[in-house]
Amino acid sequence: MAANLAKKFKEKQLLQQLKSHDKEAFIKVYDQYVQDVYRFVYFKVGKEAEAQDLTSMVFLKAWNYIQTNSLTDSKTLRALVYKIARTSIIDHYRESSNKLELSLDDENHPLEIIDDKQSLDEKVDQKADLKLIHKQLPLLKEEYREVIVLRFIDDLALEEIAEVTGKSRGNIRVILHRAVAALKEMVEAEMKDKK
Repeated sequence: MAANLAKKFKEKQLLQQLKSHDKEAFIKVYDQYVQDVYRFVYFKVGKEAEAQDLTSMVFLKAWNYIQTNSLTDSKTLRALVYKIARTSIIDHYRESSNKLELSLDDENHPLEIIDDKQSLDEKVDQKADLKLIHKQLPLLKEEYREVIVLRFIDDLALEEIAEVTGKSRGNIRVILHRAVAALKEMVEAEMKDKK
């Protein structure tokens, strides 16, 4: 609990520094969010070089926004960065008119989610389940993929996802529920086919 209070205090302090256009504070924000934003962008574009370029552009746009507008709280900052990322990806595809490629895992950058508290059998089962999910996720419609990535990969709160997507919190809950149900159905169907 004390660590949580300390984190909130640091976030408020960082926000105050950002409001006064402190470049060092923005560097801290960059360091704090760059990996998550890169991962989000990479899931959307599927190409490392494009993801790096877009991620850089996201933070440049965020800095410009901070220079000309005010932020109300740290949740707004996080949502702002993701909203800019989402808009940048949309703009990127409008400009290039490429088809969306989604890659959760590639040979050079494998995605691993590990829980050290699990037994070896559970880890093997989880790895098999993750492979099925990786295989099925790209088959979901874009809206479902997006909320699943934002919620379960990037760990955004429902309110933040709502702000990023421009939808209501209730709408996001419904979309997320439907997305998880659709993914579960696809994974179960795949498992039945393998038996």
